[in-house]
Parts: sequence; structure tokens; C-alpha cells
Amino acid sequence: MDQPVIPFDLARMFLGDQPPLFLLEIVARTLLIYVYTIVLIRWIGGRGVAQLSMVEFLLVIALGSAVGDAAFYPDVPLLHAMMVITVVVIINKVLDWLILHFDTAKRVIDGVPVAVVRDGKLQREGMGRRNIGAAEVIASLRQAGVRNLGEVEHAFMEGDGVLSIFRHDEPRPGLQIVPPAEVEPPPPLTDPAVAPGGRACCLACGALEPAVEVLPDGQCPACGGREWTAPVTLPKRRAE
Repeated sequence: MDQPVIPFDLARMFLGDQPPLFLLEIVARTLLIYVYTIVLIRWIGGRGVAQLSMVEFLLVIALGSAVGDAAFYPDVPLLHAMMVITVVVIINKVLDWLILHFDTAKRVIDGVPVAVVRDGKLQREGMGRRNIGAAEVIASLRQAGVRNLGEVEHAFMEGDGVLSIFRHDEPRPGLQIVPPAEVEPPPPLTDPAVAPGGRACCLACGALEPAVEVLPDGQCPACGGREWTAPVTLPKRRAE
């Protein structure tokens, strides 16, 4: 039968029943778990840490667990929790210093930007590196006020998961993304004779190709898609 908990037992609160050498094991365990967590977060990509840097995100996770366990569980000594918190903060300060002084450390820890749109066309390679799909990129573009992929000169997924968007100065033809295809699918294009400007727009990636070469169901050389629609050119917005 478990011994009843004695309130305000200082020896239990701060030291527990473990030998003093266990404090060194806590340091080693914290380091191992911290490194493992970094690897996992880098694997899931920037979406999981949007609006926070990698170091800030790890700090929130680690401190939240250490503080919460010590506050709620009577069998978790405060000294052990305080050591975990101290080690985590020290690791974060070291990582901050490395990121500030070494570009290689910043690239490894925070990641690097990848191109997900270039000249109105989705970049499959960049999206694959960040493990995100076309629907997610298009949704982010709509949230930024983009109505047509032809508006976008470049879009980069930054290391923190935020999408940086750079528009063309003048409107260009491209794949219309407003309204969303799930709400109102773009009309299919099958006849080269009615293709605006003699070009067809790939429904999968937004690539523009000569209509006579890909219609009615030719393969897109950029992504392999076989569905096409008419490219749309939106009027230039007036300056407010």
C-alpha cells in the first residue's frame, strides 16, 4: 500500500527518494530529449512552429512539461524540476548564441526558405521539401489577398512556416484561385481554338502551356497533371 502524502514535507518536495547522482542523470536525460525533440520538429516542418522560432517553440514545450509536472504531481521533487528548467534555459541560450553568430547553426536549427511559387507556378520540389500540399499553399495565398496565381512572382515558405509573397507589378494570366476550386471548380478547357492567347493553364500547378500541345488531355510537363482550364488575367488593383 502506498504511503500517504505528507503535506509540506520539504525533503520530499525538493529531493525526493533518489540519490544525489540522479541529478546528473536528469541533465543527461534532458539533453537527449531536447535533441530528439529538435529532430522531430525539424521533420514535421515549419507549419508546426508558425509565428514562433524553433528555439521559442522548444522552450514552450519543455518548460510547460517541467513546470506542469512539478506543480501537479507530489512525487516529482521540485529540485529535479528546477534542474530541468535550468538546463532547458541554458540550452536555449546556447542555441540563441549559435544562431546569432553562425549561419550554419541558423540553417540547421531554424531551417531555410524554400520557393513554393515562381512566376505564377507552384513549385513541387519546394513543397515536397516542406511536406506541404498545393491546397495549403493556395489557401495561404488567398489569406494574403491573392486571387490569381498569375499575380505571384515569388512565394517562399520561410523557416518559421510563414509564407512570404512577392507580386508582379502588372497583372499576368494564371490560375484563378478565388473562389476556391472546392467551392466553384474552374471550367475545364479542352478546345485549343477557344484558349485565351492560345495558352492553357494546368489545374494542378498553374503552369501555362501552348494549348495546341496539351489539349484536350495532354500531360503537364511541370507536374504531370492532365486537367486544364483557361488562364485568367485579373485587372490591376487601384491604389488606395
